[in-house]
Amino acid sequence: MNNTILTLLCLAPLCCLTGDTVQAGGVRIKDITHVQGDRDNQLVGLGLVTGLNGTGGRSPVTRQFALNLEQRMGLRSDPIVRARLDLDTTRLTDNLSVVVVTANLPTFAKEGSEIDVTVAAYDDSSSLQGGILIRTPLYGVDGEVYAVASGPVSIGGFSFAGRAGSVQQNHPTSGRIADGGTIEKETCTPVGLNGLVRFILENPDYETARRMVEAINLIAINSSRVIDPSTIEATVPPDYFGRPSDWIGRVGSLEVQPDIPARVVINERTGTVVIGENVRISRVLITHSNLTVITVETPQVSQPAPFSDGETVVVPRTEIDVSEDGIAVTEVEPNITVGDLAFALNTLGVAPRDLSSIFQQLKESGALHAELEFK
Repeated sequence: MNNTILTLLCLAPLCCLTGDTVQAGGVRIKDITHVQGDRDNQLVGLGLVTGLNGTGGRSPVTRQFALNLEQRMGLRSDPIVRARLDLDTTRLTDNLSVVVVTANLPTFAKEGSEIDVTVAAYDDSSSLQGGILIRTPLYGVDGEVYAVASGPVSIGGFSFAGRAGSVQQNHPTSGRIADGGTIEKETCTPVGLNGLVRFILENPDYETARRMVEAINLIAINSSRVIDPSTIEATVPPDYFGRPSDWIGRVGSLEVQPDIPARVVINERTGTVVIGENVRISRVLITHSNLTVITVETPQVSQPAPFSDGETVVVPRTEIDVSEDGIAVTEVEPNITVGDLAFALNTLGVAPRDLSSIFQQLKESGALHAELEFK
């Protein structure tokens, strides 16, 4: 883990050296924004998976779902059986499982198109391996059916158990059906028909929004403006009237350089540290010394003299060795870059577990001019 962090810090100067190249090319607007109204819609449904090898559910929910399915298929069930459903366990359902089915419906997906769906066990089944999802309607937030899902479930794992042990890989109670959903109803939302298109920044920022407006106005004078840090409104030029999609494509291909906030992100669990390019530190002295204490116990046996009344005893003996690294103080110049900071930390021999405490102290002292975020 230490080598990973030090390698990351050593590579930081390379990022700074190549910064001009990145700024010259920039990032496409389509990669940092999305068009307002162009979004996926979540679909959800409750279905039944069949064909399981004894790993299905045995709860009343599973039995209720099975009886409802039979009734929809024209098989009437005894009212007495339905009334005693919660207590009657004679009806075996270990080859069935009630599942929650979800999918994302793209904005401009057409009827008959196929989408991927995911399934997750809703009852007490132990595995969906080998199961097949029966035709399940998927509903939107408005209660309308937008897609129908069915097909064999792929769980990407396994679960086997015996009397004295078990083995499992991944999560056998959830899976995926590639192209398992068929779209039955479209959710097409016209964009730009009123002559205006709004681009929404994924990471809101005033400076990034201003640069986007400058780039758009270069191809169409005074055609765009900043509404807020996350919204840029662009007017469709007369040359693109009736063709707003062409205008959106033209704007999306423009390149700008996003303004990245000064931020340090630390994940103490994995030892990962990410330092933003704009992080600056005032002039400070950083002290970092590693104190190592080694204690060794070597007890000795003391024997009494022959024909004496003494007893054999164990005498404790302790050896203590204390060592401290020689490099203790490093001076950091004001307004250093990421590369300079990486060099300073490498000079101190900082380990991942020490980085969080160093940055916290820098933040408390007011020397770190950046946001400090822990994961």
